[in-house]
Amino acid sequence: MSTLWYGLKQGIKSIIQNKIFSLAAIGTITACLFLLGVFYSLFTNFQHMVYNAESTVGIIVFFDEEATDAQISSIGEQIKARKEVERVDFVSAEEAWKRFQSEILEDQKELMNVFGNDNPLEHSASYEVYLKDVTKQSEVVSFIEGLSGVRKVNSAQDAATGFGSFNILIGYVSVSIIVLLILVSVFLIYSAVDMGINVRKDEIAIMKLIGATDLFVRLPFIVEGIAMGIIGAAVPLVILRIMYENVVSFIVAHFSALSGWLAFVSTGQVFRVLVPLCMGIGIGIGVLGSTMSVRKHLQV
Repeated sequence: MSTLWYGLKQGIKSIIQNKIFSLAAIGTITACLFLLGVFYSLFTNFQHMVYNAESTVGIIVFFDEEATDAQISSIGEQIKARKEVERVDFVSAEEAWKRFQSEILEDQKELMNVFGNDNPLEHSASYEVYLKDVTKQSEVVSFIEGLSGVRKVNSAQDAATGFGSFNILIGYVSVSIIVLLILVSVFLIYSAVDMGINVRKDEIAIMKLIGATDLFVRLPFIVEGIAMGIIGAAVPLVILRIMYENVVSFIVAHFSALSGWLAFVSTGQVFRVLVPLCMGIGIGIGVLGSTMSVRKHLQV
């Protein structure tokens, strides 16, 4: 306990005494984690918007004209049983005609009057099938086409393929950027801490010559790295939270026309992941940088 207490006191004391190097290290962590936070926020919202766009890519299932209600119900149950399916909506012929009138014939009243009370889409009842993963669309379409009573299946295969490829690309880019930022952070924190340790290399040598263990020498620097990591992670998190809330509020207020497409992730959801992520990386970088820097001075 006395060794631990000594390490804590010396670590905090070192940060205060070496203000310039400590600020440089904290600033390095802050800058890197701020960029990481900005990128994560953009990536999360972008993925959320892509997911919302994917949810509009559905499969339309039409039935044989002689299909009975029991057959139609059976087709729906078999489709729902597929693990790839998120939901199945039934659209009656009457509802299909109403949609067509409101979406296509809204400004053509005289053409609507031609049909009177007749429903030209009398045999157009259908199921709208939405998937959890649009990349599985071709498999589900093949399954549905093989069901008895199914006349036709419409699907946006090109859109599904495009969304799937785009998601894979975003995933690769995200991992690459995050790994790059972490590597840059480790290198910069190592350099910043190393400058501070070089000033105290004689002190470390004396401690080793009089019998100090490696852990005893390392402990203050580990504490120093942890403290700098926590501070370096807390500062960008506070800035990012304020910025995120203000930017989202500004976009929602000034670009209301795009509200259907710009569906933002809530602040709570973003920072539920971002807080432990930044804290873990900040502390990890601080400890790793300090440990790597002091290692070469332990051989006296």
